[in-house]
Amino acid sequence: MPSQNGTLVLIKAGNGGGPETFTTIGGLRTSDIVLNHHALDATNIESGQWRELLGGSGILSFEISGSGLFTNSASEETVRGYAFAGTANNYQFVFANGDSVTGPFIIISYHRSGNHDGEEIYALTLASAGAITFAS
Repeated sequence: MPSQNGTLVLIKAGNGGGPETFTTIGGLRTSDIVLNHHALDATNIESGQWRELLGGSGILSFEISGSGLFTNSASEETVRGYAFAGTANNYQFVFANGDSVTGPFIIISYHRSGNHDGEEIYALTLASAGAITFAS
């Protein structure tokens, strides 16, 4: 199985309309994605020495973090506003191979940095705030 290039992930923010329109606000040069399944422990006195997990149950969560460059000042203002508000907004993350993840997310970490003679870099962490969809 060939390895996959770790290329740019586009972040798109939804406008809350129906149908929802997504606008690219930036790209992640580096990214880290975590899909968690917090299983329910069904262990009881009759389980013996082994833990029992209840299949088909539990809580799913999706987190994406990374850093990159904003495409323009308007997109930076949008992200900064969402970060300060702490509200759930619809986002779409589009990967180089065409896969995408869409759903409500909250920005749980927002960081900006840069040198006086270089570009300004941002780093974000977004956590799912509801059901998400994966499309390939």
